[in-house]
Amino acid sequence: MKQTSKFITFEGGEGAGKTTLIEALFSHFKKEGVSTFKTRAPGGTKVGSQVRDLLLHKKEAKLCGRTELFLFLADRAQHVEEIILPALEKHQLVLCDRFNDSTIAYQGEARGFGRERVKEFCSFACGELIPNLTIYLDIDPAIGLERASRGGSGMDKIESEALAFHQKIRGAFHQTAKEEPTRFKIIDASLKRELVLKQALAIITPIL
Repeated sequence: MKQTSKFITFEGGEGAGKTTLIEALFSHFKKEGVSTFKTRAPGGTKVGSQVRDLLLHKKEAKLCGRTELFLFLADRAQHVEEIILPALEKHQLVLCDRFNDSTIAYQGEARGFGRERVKEFCSFACGELIPNLTIYLDIDPAIGLERASRGGSGMDKIESEALAFHQKIRGAFHQTAKEEPTRFKIIDASLKRELVLKQALAIITPIL
């Protein structure tokens, strides 16, 4: 397998199984001798961990929608500069749990700030960095939320939003798939973990 730097992002609604898939892919590529790095957004840096806590877990922190958006963007800027670009410069395969597509779906569509406006904000925040590939794990929001509720750590602030909010997010991701079919690939997240991993490997391996 050729060693090269690639930036692959993973998207999905709550409970879609992104973290599980990323862990499995990380283990696979490490065994294959591919220098691989995994990270997440928000929370991939020390600054990002504090931002993540504010956004998702501090329920006493009543954030307005614009504050939420700009906190995600602040995390994005720090994450790219401190973590993602240095890893790519080391010719690593970077696996990232969420990136701009989530912000466009959650804040642009579900929060109503506008898809195109939020796209521009995201592009500025990340220095116009575009993933080589994005894998979207698609699942009915009702099923995903049920999965998330069984996670044992309780529902975070975004997971606790109404079902209609999560349905808008799913619709936004499907819109991205229509707009960018070469970059943005859909996998049925209701399949068994082994099949999801097999499909992800079939998509990723040819670009390495």
